[in-house]
Amino acid sequence: MLIALLNVEHLVTTAGYPLLFLIVMAESSGVPVPGETGLITASVLASQGKLQIELVIAIAAAAAIVGDNIGYLIGRKGGRWILERPGRFQRERREVLRVGEPFFERHGPKAVFFGRFLLGLRVWASWLAGATRMPWHSFVLWNALGGIAWATAIGLIAYFLGSSAGNVIETFGIYGLVAVVLAIVSFVVLHRRGRRHEKAGAGPAEKAGAGSAKEPSDS
Repeated sequence: MLIALLNVEHLVTTAGYPLLFLIVMAESSGVPVPGETGLITASVLASQGKLQIELVIAIAAAAAIVGDNIGYLIGRKGGRWILERPGRFQRERREVLRVGEPFFERHGPKAVFFGRFLLGLRVWASWLAGATRMPWHSFVLWNALGGIAWATAIGLIAYFLGSSAGNVIETFGIYGLVAVVLAIVSFVVLHRRGRRHEKAGAGPAEKAGAGSAKEPSDS
């Protein structure tokens, strides 16, 4: 597999912006190469002062948009033929088209936008959109929004949190990182609420104790 043949970190470190564009564009057009890993690596290098994060995000977003449009054209011109042609797995391939067409009619914009954040869908969403005849004007809008949001979110997270964020994203995906962050935030909020409740409960008890101490004794 191509992913196994690429030392993305070394290549991005050596070739910089041009390779970042090529690898993200290739993944977006349907080639199984680690484009997101390239973005993460470039963002971490930017945090070390070796690249500029503004250029990294802009180049990754542009590459994602260009690559997705290439994948859309491939899917629109030849995707349906590939799915419908006789041969091995014909029934399964036609089932993909049967399910995919109504799905993209109902959820096409959401699939294109959020698919950018999911590994499998990030590679094949543009092909499926083209093969199922999703209107191009709708595809290009949500594709652009998804590409910009993806490049900005992944780029800034990797830039500010460094290689540790990159490792989490590569292992669990962006949603895994979001889940970790939410878990940490929830723990902090609950911990603070617990302390506030303890203080609120201690306040009346202290006042009651002080009041009973001041009452004069009957003699």
